[in-house]
Amino acid sequence: MKIPQHVYMVGIGGIGMSALAQLLVHQGKKVSGSDREESPVTALLSERGIRVIVGQDACNIPANTELVIYSDAVPSSNVERVRTKEMGIKELSYFEALGKISKDARTIAVSGTHGKTTTTGMLGKILQFCEKQPTVIVGSIVRDFRSNFLAGKDDFFVVEACEYRDHILKLSPTILVITNIELDHTDYFPDLAALQETFRTAAEKVPAHGVIVTNPYDPTIAAVLDRARAPILDYTTQTVPALNQIGEFNRMNAMAAKCAARAAFPHLQEEYTDRALMEFKGSWRRFEYKGETPNGALVYDDYAHHPTAIEKTIEAARAEFPDKKIIIAFHPHLYSRTRSLMNEFGRALAKADEAIVAPIYAAREEEDLAVTNEVVADVSRRFGGSTLALDSFDRIRDKLLTYDDRHLIITMGAGDIYKVAEQIAGE
Repeated sequence: MKIPQHVYMVGIGGIGMSALAQLLVHQGKKVSGSDREESPVTALLSERGIRVIVGQDACNIPANTELVIYSDAVPSSNVERVRTKEMGIKELSYFEALGKISKDARTIAVSGTHGKTTTTGMLGKILQFCEKQPTVIVGSIVRDFRSNFLAGKDDFFVVEACEYRDHILKLSPTILVITNIELDHTDYFPDLAALQETFRTAAEKVPAHGVIVTNPYDPTIAAVLDRARAPILDYTTQTVPALNQIGEFNRMNAMAAKCAARAAFPHLQEEYTDRALMEFKGSWRRFEYKGETPNGALVYDDYAHHPTAIEKTIEAARAEFPDKKIIIAFHPHLYSRTRSLMNEFGRALAKADEAIVAPIYAAREEEDLAVTNEVVADVSRRFGGSTLALDSFDRIRDKLLTYDDRHLIITMGAGDIYKVAEQIAGE
């Protein structure tokens, strides 16, 4: 189906949904939508003339709506989705809609457990800098674009692709980037083998004239390439310049972005790809500097919500600021992930000089009284961590304000812990 003229979006403030809304407006569609609360993303949409209703109600859907697109986090019992069915309006999930829009375009999909947002942003920056006019949808606000969307050609897409609930399989990329594979989304994937099967199917879908950009010598990745028809490019062979982003993991992201750009356009001059990477400013909530506390502690915010990402971010911060004590304020995301990876979370948080654990961010899940921030903190202490559980953001804020210029504070997690960073850096 083609996307009709009048579109309503349920959960429009989601990071992917908001980018799709901007894309549809760029294509001349009339778009409005709702979300449960205001956020920096809904503010961005409003600034761009897209009507956002805060709060969800059956009466919100305009009478002339021809298509409803819903966030994959919005259940079928949502009042607006129920009303959509009553009105007989066609509905698509975010990834279904994105798949249909990009199906006949040249699409580069960037996937992987870690680094896909930064890699997508870097790739978009390279292609923009080299005047290839990509249309980019990325899972964060990229400073270089001042948005999570970059308008470009309608037949050339760069898209961040999530493996959760097999969403990646809704896309039809000519170039597929796989940064890495590690068990995550344990509410959907029971084990690593199940996750690998999704990536195996995604790799198999890439046509023979396409390309898969990955690290084929990583055994976890090598196992998913056995049915691939497209040639494999090893991104680890790329050289990259000094970056504004810290950490070896960001060098790997840059290698993957550069390799994908040159796969799409083999004649790109290296001086231009490298200059774009050197100038890349990063994105929202990726080791983002927020300021200082009144006592002089540096404050950063990071989206890390998986044990590996936590550990790598702490290591990178310690290497960059060897004279600072690293303080982590962590907001666990999902009961299922926290339960499945409890020991790994405990071990990762123990790498900090001190860690504070907030109450678990439930998101789409029901409360699990057996999985609490107290349990996370206790497990971390067993691994030698100096880890404390606090029951509110207010108490976490007050604790963080006691640190001085000997300390570097990182608020961390996929929930709204970033609000604490903004509060303490703005005191």
